Amino acid sequence: MSRFFAFKRGSLISLALAALLALAPAIAEARMGGGGSFGSRGGRSWSAPPSTRTMPGTASPFERSVTPRPSPGMAGPLSQPGGAFGGGFGRGLLGGLAGGLLGAGLFGLLTGHGLLGGMGGFMSIIGLLLQIALIVFLARMAFNWWTRRNTAMAGAGRHPSSGFTSPFTARAPFGAAGFGSGASPQAAMATPIKIAPEDFSAFERLLGETQGAYSREDIGALRGMSTPEMASYFDDELEENRRKGVLNRVSDVKLLQGDLSEAWREGVDEYATVAMRFALKDEMVDRATGKPAPGWEGQTETAEAWTFRRPAGAGPQEWKLSAIQQAA
Repeated sequence: MSRFFAFKRGSLISLALAALLALAPAIAEARMGGGGSFGSRGGRSWSAPPSTRTMPGTASPFERSVTPRPSPGMAGPLSQPGGAFGGGFGRGLLGGLAGGLLGAGLFGLLTGHGLLGGMGGFMSIIGLLLQIALIVFLARMAFNWWTRRNTAMAGAGRHPSSGFTSPFTARAPFGAAGFGSGASPQAAMATPIKIAPEDFSAFERLLGETQGAYSREDIGALRGMSTPEMASYFDDELEENRRKGVLNRVSDVKLLQGDLSEAWREGVDEYATVAMRFALKDEMVDRATGKPAPGWEGQTETAEAWTFRRPAGAGPQEWKLSAIQQAA
């Protein structure tokens, strides 16, 4: 009997430890957004933003987004492996060649001339096919050169960060890190835009103000500073916190370093994705007692990629939070 109780007590302890380990990630990621990746980046929603000094790795893909994920058939030739002349076209050419050879061999068997008997007539067009393959190869090289040239020209038009003189950027200025290629025809047609110092100041301001509104559970303020999609996600999170009887208090938000990942115009909207590393005091407390949750550390530091959206040609005050992505 004593062995049974000892075993049962050990099992209960193991279950308690497992529960704490399962709860730990939720506690550690209690900040706005729960440490997830969600929102929309227009036509570039399903392509990773270029890495920066602040986030040298890859941003994780969206877990929640109203932007439909493009199907392989809708991705377009530019997003297929091997470029516009690679992938399906190359495979089709080689596949047709192999199929023709096999068909000629089978024809030889059926007519009684052996497997290679039907090859004589077919070999007469091999030279023509080789010429076509050479033309395709040269066209592909020309297309790749043209793509690299356009990318370089886009990079030449990026806005330098040396003129940005906010207190934060005196320590770690935003730097243009390049423009990524889109994952949809709309993104491929996007036009790079310049980001002014006033825009960077707006991004820094929104970082602190959105966190403050989230801490106050002020969904009205969040709707004014974020897109309807993002506001709906925040509303769901706050409702879940109320259901659980907890409150996420966020304060002392301090931006430590930031970099511009990419900025572009797409249709009637403009987008800017920036990587930001910031510190904040993040607490999950009991709604009734105000006591911190067990094991809570308080001050945290994280790096995230935030995307902002505004109407094309609008001022810096029109930027709204459109997406948050974690480092993969």
